[in-house]
Amino acid sequence: MQFPIQFICATHDYADYGHIVPAPYLRRSFTLDPAPEQAEVLVSGLGFYRIFVNGKEITKGILAPYISSPDHMVYYDRYDLSGLLTQGENVIGLLLGNGMQNSFGGYVWNFDKARWRGAPMAALQLTAKLRDGTEFSLDTGSGFKTHPSPLLMDELRSGEYYDARLEIPGWCEPGFDEQDWTDALPATPPRGELRLCEAAPIVVSEERKAVSITPYQDGYLYDFGIDSAGRCRLRVKGEPGQEIFTSHCEWFHDGILDQGNINFGDRGDPRCVNVQCNKYICKGGGVEEYAPWFAYYGFQYVYVKGITAEQATPELLTYEIMHSDLPERGNFSCSDQTANLLQKFTRRSTLANFFHFPTDCPHREKNGWTGDAALSAEHTLLNLEAETNYREWLRNIRAAQDSRGALPGIVPTDKWGYDGGNGPAWDCVLTYLPYFVWKYRGDVEIVRENATAIFRYLHYLTTRMDSRGLIAIGLGDWCPPGRGAEQYKSPLPFTDSVISMDIARKAAQMFDAIGWDMQAEFAEKLACRLKKAVRRDLIDLSTMTAAGACQTSQAMAIFYDVFEPGEKPAAFARLLELINDFDGHMDTGILGARVIFHVLSAFDRADLAYRMITRPDYPSYGNWIARGATSLWEDFHPEGGPVNSLNHHFFGDISSWFIQSLAGIVLNPEGDDVSRLDIAPHFVEALTHAEAFHVSPAGKISVSWKRDGEDVLLSLEAPESLHGCIRAPKGWLLPDEMGVLPLASGQYRLKKAR
Repeated sequence: MQFPIQFICATHDYADYGHIVPAPYLRRSFTLDPAPEQAEVLVSGLGFYRIFVNGKEITKGILAPYISSPDHMVYYDRYDLSGLLTQGENVIGLLLGNGMQNSFGGYVWNFDKARWRGAPMAALQLTAKLRDGTEFSLDTGSGFKTHPSPLLMDELRSGEYYDARLEIPGWCEPGFDEQDWTDALPATPPRGELRLCEAAPIVVSEERKAVSITPYQDGYLYDFGIDSAGRCRLRVKGEPGQEIFTSHCEWFHDGILDQGNINFGDRGDPRCVNVQCNKYICKGGGVEEYAPWFAYYGFQYVYVKGITAEQATPELLTYEIMHSDLPERGNFSCSDQTANLLQKFTRRSTLANFFHFPTDCPHREKNGWTGDAALSAEHTLLNLEAETNYREWLRNIRAAQDSRGALPGIVPTDKWGYDGGNGPAWDCVLTYLPYFVWKYRGDVEIVRENATAIFRYLHYLTTRMDSRGLIAIGLGDWCPPGRGAEQYKSPLPFTDSVISMDIARKAAQMFDAIGWDMQAEFAEKLACRLKKAVRRDLIDLSTMTAAGACQTSQAMAIFYDVFEPGEKPAAFARLLELINDFDGHMDTGILGARVIFHVLSAFDRADLAYRMITRPDYPSYGNWIARGATSLWEDFHPEGGPVNSLNHHFFGDISSWFIQSLAGIVLNPEGDDVSRLDIAPHFVEALTHAEAFHVSPAGKISVSWKRDGEDVLLSLEAPESLHGCIRAPKGWLLPDEMGVLPLASGQYRLKKAR
């Protein structure tokens, strides 16, 4: 598809709170003679679309084609119409949703003021090769008719309002009388680049029925048992005009279904009245089914009103759990149910927050927060096949980079997030996503695609240094236990400068991989410059203590090699003191949590890391389980403290730690050879066995270990094309009293060192 294919709309009027504009139907009738031999259609909808051919829906999934800034990227999808078109009359139909084109529910991030805001529009191109060898084509330049649909309101965050009494039977089928329909209007084409969407579609992965249904207020409360994301499919036999209202929430406490953690602004603000809500009006006369297409929700509970006691059955609502279609690539399990639940919760939260690209929560923001995705990239790639969606989102991230080289805190955006809500710990997504895809998949192309933007960002960092050569421009160690999100113990100049140093180092590695020698030298010099400034002004070398004297600073300084190798033992001893000062608990925000457990296992204290993660008392991941969590939370707050999102993924690197440190699958340890595999497990005392797998580019790697008396039996299956070694953990010996053996599939008996 290429411009100047005409975009069309039903009206130039667009919806807002208090001003309803129904989603438009669009239809085009055409005749084929003879029947087609092959045919395809390309379709773009701004914001979203559903597509029907001769009455059959073929839409690839909800929220098609994608969520993007129309000023940057305008996506379209391709459909094979083989077997769908016939000789004679055929009809193609569209239903358009607001999506990002009119995201008035995103007013907190100024989406209601976006310069692209307008009525939903579409462009379409159909081509067919007929059996007599002739070709047929049509597009949205002419001939499309339009009519308001029964979908009276749709908004990505607010929900949908559907009046089934207004349905138009046969509207997208041949033989329909369209005399009451009007001509579609030409629309001003969007400014963005038109491109085929290559991201995996959003799919239904599971269907759930409520685990309980109880009377609540003037309706019923459906509890589905887990906090995830998707939609509810309504199935009801109702009376004509019966209004059924559903509200989707994740927080139920003290007998109250509380939307306080998903609303923005004052509860009296009319824009906060309907968040994650649906209204369905029955047409009557039989069983009716309805499920939203242009909105999705994060929830465990659904409050339903407008139904009778007889209708309040498990069959009324079905939870369709949804996310981008990311096949499993790895997993972990062990003898401890707490760790198994945390692995399951990490998977659940990662998927619930992956709708085309990583989001920060499925119920409230639905935004592509860059820092969240950077923190989750490694564990996501170890567990899921996400690189295609990462590549697509990176195109949008590059398009959002401004003339300075700066990046916004969320993508897509219009103008929000460039001068707040960002900074190196968030902007690192531009470097970290291609780096980890390159590391784990050996994909050099993704490095080439992003290299120029990364280099521009490095230049931008040089303009943000202060007189000491340090950087302090963004968000820091977000969400520390028991404190407000911005109450960091680790000083912002420390976290920003250290992350900037790591960005430069990773950039240097990637530049070297594609032969960008001069750029690699620039990046390496920048990393050295930042390290020198941090060591000079933010490290007390007399005590080997990083600025802030806290777990985050100390762990980051060790993990990112601010300390020299000879200094690290003393620095690690200082980290242990800081952990002991907090009674053996973690005391980090998201930046510290990303590294502290890896540092502990690198110094043979995986046992301590495991206790910190799984212990049941606050603050810990295990404490979330003890308090009834079914997914990862946004905060480590004590009982009775403020509640934010109960479904976040940025604390999910524990899954990476489980796979790499407990099971011992360490793929490409130096980041320069995807055919290198080290097996380096840790036999923590709390476990009797552990196992994991990961499907590398070379094939499936499977590792398991179990205790056998005083010994441990280690089993390994790995592709023969991989090379590396098997390393015994400290205090253990491999056969022949070796600490290291060459990598080879088989079973190994490890004994404690004498």
